[in-house]
Amino acid sequence: VPTDGSHWLSMREVLGILSQKGHEIVVVAPEVNLYIKPSKSFELKTYPVPLTYEEMENEFKGFLQLSFEEGSFLTKFLKAYQGLKRLGELSVQSCESLVKNQELLRYLEESKF
Repeated sequence: VPTDGSHWLSMREVLGILSQKGHEIVVVAPEVNLYIKPSKSFELKTYPVPLTYEEMENEFKGFLQLSFEEGSFLTKFLKAYQGLKRLGELSVQSCESLVKNQELLRYLEESKF
């Protein structure tokens, strides 16, 4: 169950190597994400989340844009804190969507994930 972004980009290479060695791999990810896409190296199982791709992309772009804004340290710090808090809220919503998805949880349990 990867996190979208740099964590996934590193993990994707490891999964490719594991797949070449004959391992069966299932990746569980929200259906709205930036980088986690289907691959021949693994089976991708997705679950719906209450967020569109555009909303998610705007949240990440807005957070990254903070690095280039001018202003006092305190102002930039508070905006960064609010941005991180918002991204954390989105992560919690995603996790809640996963644990409430009975069909996916049943599949994972039956496959001894």
